[in-house]
Amino acid sequence: MNRTNSVWAPPRSPLWGAARVRGRRRMLLAILLSWIGSIACHEGEPVTGAVDSAGVAVPGARPVTRERLVAASDEPASWITHGGDYAEQRFSRLTQVDERNVSRLGLAWSFDLETERGVEATPLVDDGVMYVSAPFDVVHALDAATGERLWTFDPQMDRDWVRNVCCGFVNRGVALYGERVYIGTLDNRLIAIDRRSGRPVWDVKTVEGDKPYSITGAPRVVEGKVVIGNSGADFGVRGFVSAYDAQTGALVWRTYTVPGNPAEGFESEAMERAAETWTGEWWVAGGGGTAWDGMAYDPELRLLYVGTGNGAPAVRWLRSPGGGDNLYLCSILALDVGTGELVWHYQEVPAESWDYTSTAPILLADLEIDGRLRKTLLHAPKSGFFYVLDRTNGEFLSAEPFTTVTWASGYDEAGRPIENPGVDFRDGPRFIRPAPYGGHSWQPMSFHPGTGLVYFPRRDMGSIFAGDVDWQHAPATWNTGFDTAAFSSFSLTDGGPMTASLVAWDPVAQREAWSVPHVTGFNGGTLSTAGGLVFQGSADGRFVAYRATDGEKLWESPVGTGVMAGPVSYEVDGEQYVAVAAGWGASFAWSGGQLALAAGVRGGGRVLAFKLDAKGEVPAGRAPLGPVPEPTFALASSEAERARGMELFHFYCSVCHGPMAVAGGSVPDLRHLSAERHAIFPRIVRDGLLRQSGMPGFADQLDEADVRAIQAWILERARESAAASRAGATNGPSG
Repeated sequence: MNRTNSVWAPPRSPLWGAARVRGRRRMLLAILLSWIGSIACHEGEPVTGAVDSAGVAVPGARPVTRERLVAASDEPASWITHGGDYAEQRFSRLTQVDERNVSRLGLAWSFDLETERGVEATPLVDDGVMYVSAPFDVVHALDAATGERLWTFDPQMDRDWVRNVCCGFVNRGVALYGERVYIGTLDNRLIAIDRRSGRPVWDVKTVEGDKPYSITGAPRVVEGKVVIGNSGADFGVRGFVSAYDAQTGALVWRTYTVPGNPAEGFESEAMERAAETWTGEWWVAGGGGTAWDGMAYDPELRLLYVGTGNGAPAVRWLRSPGGGDNLYLCSILALDVGTGELVWHYQEVPAESWDYTSTAPILLADLEIDGRLRKTLLHAPKSGFFYVLDRTNGEFLSAEPFTTVTWASGYDEAGRPIENPGVDFRDGPRFIRPAPYGGHSWQPMSFHPGTGLVYFPRRDMGSIFAGDVDWQHAPATWNTGFDTAAFSSFSLTDGGPMTASLVAWDPVAQREAWSVPHVTGFNGGTLSTAGGLVFQGSADGRFVAYRATDGEKLWESPVGTGVMAGPVSYEVDGEQYVAVAAGWGASFAWSGGQLALAAGVRGGGRVLAFKLDAKGEVPAGRAPLGPVPEPTFALASSEAERARGMELFHFYCSVCHGPMAVAGGSVPDLRHLSAERHAIFPRIVRDGLLRQSGMPGFADQLDEADVRAIQAWILERARESAAASRAGATNGPSG
């Protein structure tokens, strides 16, 4: 894919890279070898549609090699791959900050990501430079000791493409290899960026045609290949994961996760076997199974582990009317890293019908189970069960619920769930736990080898599930098969309250060791350290250190916005830093209604780095919106028109602007729209007047009457909410 309009912000200082960090001196020989290696790395490579990557005339940092990635845990001063190491344990061996002195932590620096969207990225750090991605796939290189910006790369993604994005204009991070930084974009490109200059080296399109895929996950580099998956099952696509040559960007292999049209043949024996578990014409709507987040790698076994997502449509009897397990939806796939061939699989939720994707982070650990040391794979996905597998062969070892689960009573000895009666909602709506948000989703989890515990944010919430009896596949729009109107008639607290917590889980005993309650859902990922600590950010705007053994809170700092991403730790000039990218937004903040508003924060992306005895002041966050004002814009409408507007709103708009138009603090709450905005409402919705801010145009799907109906209903909701505010009620979905 040719792109020549990428925006590149030059370094603010000529002192960049390894030579940039104050107080660090390398021998001349080491610098020369690094520089020579950089030249060799670039020699003879094609630059596809990219700007000249000449870079700054300063030696680059040490190349990130295969050997360094394999031994990443032995370099605690750096954080060079997404999960801290290939096992994705997110455990730092640094000990300067520990449970005795953590109370002395203070803000060393902060960096404004210049976004109001949700931030989900894990920063990477190498040789004193931090690489962090922001919404719309912007990449920043920062001095890891000061937060000073060194360069910024903006891929200028197609802003209209956000119509094809389910759950936020987010990016979960970059990858490092050689002299390059790799980023996947929402509009389905994989880009290699020169680490020294911030200029693109190559830029390839990762999908064929214009199907509504997107990329939100972080790439991984294994054995010289950049591996990336994609999102899009909710819009009706076929999942796959791809590997590209890290030097050239050439496609090395592609592995599909669900079978395609049998009449066109199968790509592999695995796809032929999978097709036997599907019925009907599943390929018309794609089938789903997108691999949009969790991956891990075992370099000894040379197995890449990938989690797969829900079906397209999500409702099983619409997707595969004759039944069947629908391989390889909601599964863990073990792939041969050289060829992409499927070696083994384990399906966590056969015939999935509740959006229980298995794309949550995958963690590898060697554990003693029943007196035998096992190479295990640990997983705590949306389904609410904590799974322990033998990662050498996929053998099921155990699965126990870590939250309230009503869809299944447990798993049998063969590793198959025992579904409860009444969870098949084809005969009518059912309230089931967990909700589609899941017991745990993409937020990173960590493992502490000293305690043997896994730490992750937990949700305990349910949802109404109802199938759309009139569903038909409609290209380039929502294809879940759920009845969206049903979601507008209930609160997420119907059927019992929602609770959230940080949980420490014993994967051997398969039970909770301790937990700490949170205010609301979608709290941040975790980092555990050899200093006896667990770090986590919260939805309500705090960054906290807990004692790893018992969960006692030892330190806390405000961060000015909600935290969803995972922290990292690194060292510069002998000082340990703990850093986190913060910014409230994305799926729960958009669609969680009153539960999301309970966080009491708004968007405002930033990176914050803490160290002992630092005295920085955390920038203030944006104040939450007050009561909904009485709208002053007048638009005559009928009851039938407003009812039509509610239906259209929940199909096209609610995923971003919330059920019953209650937005949770990141995107605009449309009940608060000014008269000036209402005056140009059709231009915004149909013509894409604000597309650069993330609001695309819908002229191809909504006519003038549709837009008018939506606007009329939003005005009615504003009047209802204003009246409820005056009466002292909440502004929740029914308020």
